[in-house]
Amino acid sequence: MTEAGMQRMASRVFACLLASEDGWLTSAQLAERLRVSPAAVSGAVRYLSQVHMVSREREPGSRREIYRVHENVWYEALLDRDQIIGRWTTTLRAGEQALGAGTPAGRRVKDTYDFLEFMQGELKGMLERWRALRAARDAES
Repeated sequence: MTEAGMQRMASRVFACLLASEDGWLTSAQLAERLRVSPAAVSGAVRYLSQVHMVSREREPGSRREIYRVHENVWYEALLDRDQIIGRWTTTLRAGEQALGAGTPAGRRVKDTYDFLEFMQGELKGMLERWRALRAARDAES
């Protein structure tokens, strides 16, 4: 995950949560398992929460927080990216109009817009196919 661009500590925390029996751990458990400070765990969890890969929850009957991997973590992450791509395409369309469609800069912006629009369409289809595949798999279980 680090090689794909995720921060090293966030990668370690995510992998630890993903591999945990219940899919959740406390900050102290993460710090102990990873042999790092609670502050390092906190920073990693903050990042992972921002990208919707982990959530913070209260441990039942306690004031301690637990950190949980989302059940459909990759689906949710890609769904979030779909929304970001949508905002980018809106901005790029305005940029193309502002630069002028016939200018070199306008053509580059349009090419970027066209690529992202294509990716967004493919992503939507891929997410729909995943939902169908998962529903069929879950029906068999």
